[in-house]
Amino acid sequence: MTICILGIETSCDETAIGLVADGRTILANTVVSSLELHGPYGGVIPEIAARVHAETIATVLEKSLEEAHLNLDQVDAIAVTQGPGLPGALLIGLAFAKGLSLALKRPLIPVDHLAAHLYAGEMSDPSVVPPYIGLVVSGGHTLLCVVHPDCRYELLGETRDDAVGEAFDKVAKLLGLGYPGGPIIDRLSTEGSRLAVRFPRSHTQKPLDFSFSGLKTAVYQHTEKIKRSDLAHSTQHTEERKETSVADIAASFQEAAVDLLVSRTLRACQRTGIKQIVVGGGVASNQRLRERFSDAAKEGKWRVIFPPPPLCVDNGAMVAGIAFPLLRKGKTAELSVVSDPNLCLTERST
Repeated sequence: MTICILGIETSCDETAIGLVADGRTILANTVVSSLELHGPYGGVIPEIAARVHAETIATVLEKSLEEAHLNLDQVDAIAVTQGPGLPGALLIGLAFAKGLSLALKRPLIPVDHLAAHLYAGEMSDPSVVPPYIGLVVSGGHTLLCVVHPDCRYELLGETRDDAVGEAFDKVAKLLGLGYPGGPIIDRLSTEGSRLAVRFPRSHTQKPLDFSFSGLKTAVYQHTEKIKRSDLAHSTQHTEERKETSVADIAASFQEAAVDLLVSRTLRACQRTGIKQIVVGGGVASNQRLRERFSDAAKEGKWRVIFPPPPLCVDNGAMVAGIAFPLLRKGKTAELSVVSDPNLCLTERST
């Protein structure tokens, strides 16, 4: 018997609803983003995100059901992101999910957003079976874990300061490139030299942790140095030099950030003896990150799985997908369940 689960994701600025059969088959994956509204501010404004969720979530549900050619009576369970995320944004999704659960008399399944990002790798490649090393890379999180069978997670390392996606955004702002910074730097880096600037690769007390604050500071110091140089040696070619420098800085920064992610992940593989890696989260769409992991996989020691880009961004399909094994384990919740903005791969309260 096919089990169809509806998944709701509102942890940040995407209002997303997906419908997935048996944890694998995506019937619909509708995403509406408020990204353009946040661009002028250089980051996500929580109040704007929550308002857009409230205004659009019913329409997103309608579009998702239409895409899947289903009606609500054919849904067997309701899954929703419990955390982590923006408090107000999470509340909108959870309240909507509770209403559907109550009205339809269907089980309610709270989902860890980070676990869903990793499960996206299992959805995109059915041959992926835990245990594997999970790397979550997004605007709000950067962490390494071992994903065990039955949706259990062993945290190995995490960022001590900025998440990698946040570092991309801040560096893009320093370079005057706009928001969000990740896709812009990824594109611009193809025009620059990755070897132009040797930015530092930070070291942490715990060998599997990450730190991007020092790297961000190094980019700032380098750009300030260039500005001082341009003021001291102003010529008709200054603008041309700036354009070249921006592409080189972007490429060099990206290479340093990717170095940290790849080296820590392979170190985790060596320490655990696990040779299978799943990378999830918005930054998993970064082309240089994919290239570097692909190069490592060619050595034959490791297997690396990336979800397709639509499953890297925040989406409802990944929430509905991971809810299937959770439902089989009986991980449902009462309507009194609350959101947890700081949830991080731990057992959820019910």
